Amino acid sequence: MKQIAIIDKNQRSIQKLADELKSRGYSVQNYQDEQEALGRLGDDHPDLIISELALRNHTGPEILRELKKLDPAVPIIIISEHSNTQDAIDSMREGAYDYFAKPLDTQKTLAAIEKALARTPSLDAADPATTPDQPFVVGGNRLVGRSPEMMEIYKRIGQVAASDAAVLIQGESGTGKELVAQAIHENSGRRTGPFLAVNCAAIPETLLESELFGYERGAFTGAVARKIGKFEQANGGTIFLDEIGDMSLAIQAKVLRVLQEQTFERVGGRETITVNTRVVAATNKSLVECMKTGSFRVDLFYRLKVVSIFLPGLRERGDDVMLLANYFLQKYNYQLVKNVRGLSSEAAELVQQYDWPGNVRELENNVQTAVLLNKSGILSCEDFPIYLERKERGPESSHGPAGHGLADSFRKVMESQFGTLAVDFRGALYDRLVQDFERALISLALEKVGGNQVRASKLLGISRNTLRNRIERFGQGAERAR
Repeated sequence: MKQIAIIDKNQRSIQKLADELKSRGYSVQNYQDEQEALGRLGDDHPDLIISELALRNHTGPEILRELKKLDPAVPIIIISEHSNTQDAIDSMREGAYDYFAKPLDTQKTLAAIEKALARTPSLDAADPATTPDQPFVVGGNRLVGRSPEMMEIYKRIGQVAASDAAVLIQGESGTGKELVAQAIHENSGRRTGPFLAVNCAAIPETLLESELFGYERGAFTGAVARKIGKFEQANGGTIFLDEIGDMSLAIQAKVLRVLQEQTFERVGGRETITVNTRVVAATNKSLVECMKTGSFRVDLFYRLKVVSIFLPGLRERGDDVMLLANYFLQKYNYQLVKNVRGLSSEAAELVQQYDWPGNVRELENNVQTAVLLNKSGILSCEDFPIYLERKERGPESSHGPAGHGLADSFRKVMESQFGTLAVDFRGALYDRLVQDFERALISLALEKVGGNQVRASKLLGISRNTLRNRIERFGQGAERAR
């Protein structure tokens, strides 16, 4: 029988989880006092430990360090009273198996517990040499968000920061890819070294090579002195290659060599330069599609994608929209020396319902403009550029063409085949057409989000259970609905 130890000063908050574990045949030992737990767990040898983050005598990463001393191979799941960016990163960085905020989602927590217990301990045991002596920081709390999607991002940052592995960050423009790259750097052992960002799409191809690798005097007309490139400047730190999907194949080959061997030559030079630079790359393109068209190297893709992080669009982050809006409100109150107290209910509704195709960057720009122009102390809809743009467009909403436009499009598609369909599906035409449309819509939504059911259900505006029922009915298959 597997033994699970739970350390939590508020036993009522985890009673449902404890009862469910017992019903599944696990032996559960509860501890309200961490001193008692630390005194007994070394002899009890539990298979898994669940611990609250903030206890009476231990806070933050301290309890993790103490528990790891007992047996570094035992998986530890951290639970917290509050959903906090840095707590999630620190917990994963210190070697926690997973992190959950209260109130606990019992099913998700149980799934993590069963996965942890099924793993091979020798592969997951923490290396004490990598345990930091002090907590790390996310630069000035620039990463803002408490949605489940963002909590997964924070946990992934904590997991990958300690290594020197290459990281590929994917997501739409404006989702905060550079902030994630900075958080990885600032939570790593390279945090005292430089962090340099290069936008590969903003620099002409003829200049990008010399920008990255430098050049020797006389390498080309105008090269009157040696120039040190970004890879050398970032030695001992991290280089962030933004929009790497726009990089030419020739430069991709040189970046691949740096990743493989940490060596390169300056433009026009013969000396081999050796560096110790971590590479974090980002793109808003589908590199898989780029590989199909031959514009991106397959070997570079897999060398970069040692660890992959996908950033969701702002429209998929729920309550984070208002959290970010208020964060930017305070930021620009300070920068612009204003005293805006908040948003009107109508403005808050506008912000929450808008689709934000430009993501966090678009939201920030709108709040900045609204704070700058506001005179009443409360932001109204008229203060936001998106509201004025919507008025100028007329009856069409921010979400696309009006409904009757879509109906006209559907009518045109069906018109040429309507007679045949009416004969083939006599008496069941309505049900058949609706079902086929629904099948196509769900298939397309799953394809657009890489098969992620959570994101697909949010995109479609239906519950995950409804989506699962439709997938089963239509036989989409687990391979397309991960």
